[in-house]
Amino acid sequence: MKIKVPGTTANLGPGFDSCGLALQLYLTLEVGDSQAEWEVIHELGSGIPTDASNVIVTTALSLAPNLTPKKLLMTSEVPSTRGLGSSSAAIVAGIELANQLAELNLTSEEKIKIATKIEGHPDNVAPAVLGDFVVAAKIDDEVFALQQEFPDTGVIAFIPQTELLTSESRNVLPQELVYSEAVKASSIANVMIAAVAKNDLYLAGKMMEQDLWHEVYRKALIPHLEEVRQLSNSHGAYGTFLSGAGPTVLVLTPKDKLKEIMNQLHQVDPTALIQEFAIDRQGVQVIA
Repeated sequence: MKIKVPGTTANLGPGFDSCGLALQLYLTLEVGDSQAEWEVIHELGSGIPTDASNVIVTTALSLAPNLTPKKLLMTSEVPSTRGLGSSSAAIVAGIELANQLAELNLTSEEKIKIATKIEGHPDNVAPAVLGDFVVAAKIDDEVFALQQEFPDTGVIAFIPQTELLTSESRNVLPQELVYSEAVKASSIANVMIAAVAKNDLYLAGKMMEQDLWHEVYRKALIPHLEEVRQLSNSHGAYGTFLSGAGPTVLVLTPKDKLKEIMNQLHQVDPTALIQEFAIDRQGVQVIA
């Protein structure tokens, strides 16, 4: 059995802690034989545990403590600490591992609720479960998530070599906003979501770049954001936004402009990885 979870990009500018989009880069977990102890085989570096302390295993055991230990082979195209949902993918993989091995028969709604409780907010975990574009809200102990088909578009990720911890990126955010500023920020997010629903990516992209919730505070930590934005827009992009807490920047573009913009982005930082993605429409998958 294999479990396949997409990486995700979250916020999309003003959709802070609420909006997310699943992408075609994947964490894949192959479930092997039973054995005396849990073993997670991977080539992701010494920072990722290979025993029962791995977040995939701890998540699974939190739902089904009596699971028989297995040998797990994990491969991941999702880079860690780059704002592409690596921790959410691992959490969703752990939930699905327990769901399959313990025959829990969890619904998608239940998976999202569990994952949100672990992760803290639903913007990455919801699209990892459902696929496509998801708008979600956590209100007390309830999680509401609505999937919407995202318009067909070119997607470019500008992935710098530098890491940025989510905790560091969150520390620069204010504790409070002036009421009028919060109303303005909310209205920008509302128009962005409505524009996506109307397949108007030019308007959606414009709203993404007007975010007042987080990008305005985080841009000091991510000096390449403005340069990527200006260069991409000058070559016809729909818009740009920080992926999650950064430092990755996502560029949405008409497909006929995609290669041109990718070539231009190498000027910003020759060491950065410039990668083309497509939208994942399926979410977590189990392959027998």
